[in-house]
Amino acid sequence: MQIEIVSGLSIDEAELDISFIQAGGPGGQNVNKVATAAQLRFDVRQSLSLPNEVKVRLQALAGSRLTRDGVIVITARAHRTQERNRADAVQRLVALIRAASIRPVRRRPTRPGAAAKERRLEAKSQRAETKRDRGKPDLG
Repeated sequence: MQIEIVSGLSIDEAELDISFIQAGGPGGQNVNKVATAAQLRFDVRQSLSLPNEVKVRLQALAGSRLTRDGVIVITARAHRTQERNRADAVQRLVALIRAASIRPVRRRPTRPGAAAKERRLEAKSQRAETKRDRGKPDLG
């Protein structure tokens, strides 16, 4: 089954490796008995679904969630059920890939206009005049 990221970009659900682990924190006996936290693993480098430019941006965006082997690890433990934690982990991965699929806009360097240059020179001369007035008065 395909997971739609944006139009024209989707990943195969078979590329996701989801396992369930015990969640930490408060919750009493339920937390100690049941493995409800979902741990999602997605191998970015081996993915056949993503173009190379998206892979590069995704690895940069993943930060500490990326292992040395190029695997993104997302752990979801906010909910009490496996299904909701699984859906949360997949949703977070989709949001990350969606952010990586947006091509950054290249900055075009611009030059200051004539009016801006004039304002800068005027401010410089004002500042120079202020500093000149601080000196000893010319009595001659």
